[in-house]
Amino acid sequence: MKKYIAEFVGTFILVFIGCGAASIGGKALGPLGIGLAFGLALIAAAYSIGPISGGLINPAATLGMFIARRINGRDTVAYIVSQCLGAIVAAGLLAIIVKGKLSGYDIAASGLGQNGWGAGYGNGYSLISAIIFEFIASFLFIMVILESTQEGAPQQFAGLAIGIALAALVMFGLPITGTSVNPARSLGPALIMRGHALAQVWLFLIVPSFSGILAGLFYRYENVSLISKVIPQK
Repeated sequence: MKKYIAEFVGTFILVFIGCGAASIGGKALGPLGIGLAFGLALIAAAYSIGPISGGLINPAATLGMFIARRINGRDTVAYIVSQCLGAIVAAGLLAIIVKGKLSGYDIAASGLGQNGWGAGYGNGYSLISAIIFEFIASFLFIMVILESTQEGAPQQFAGLAIGIALAALVMFGLPITGTSVNPARSLGPALIMRGHALAQVWLFLIVPSFSGILAGLFYRYENVSLISKVIPQK
């Protein structure tokens, strides 16, 4: 249970701080500030819960780890449930905070750090642009997670590398989709926002998860190829 609670807490930290920066800081922070908020939150979460659960904090990364045969099926399901619950609780508490603004806060108009695309969101990119960005960004991000946490890699720098990668992707993709690369991060705010955000959340559940599976397969193939070169087949 410690592992599952750790994943709940880690995802809570990411969504609470990252989406909080996006919804409260907004234009004042800009892509750089919001990207750093997500990246630093992930670094803090990864180093705090990493020794307990591995600090995946992302259902897509969890699927990648499962496909790469680095975690078992029971942990995969429990991790994903814990991550989604952590994101939902974080988004719910964040909504309570922003609604407490004395001058008023219209969640429907100002948002809750939710992901999306199209007219009225970011710079108004199309569905195709959103799918392509989320697919490539999620694949690259999960490959960073898989490679930086594998045996032989300098483990003490893994959280830093992953956090920097997320910060860069958020800075890049903020005007396109708000940068998900994490189904739980998208699900939490969408459930609280409902409406348009909930209608569009399917993309951020499906595309990053698919990228996670492909990244896991690529990682397995890459390592099998490397082993076959080091150990000649009879």
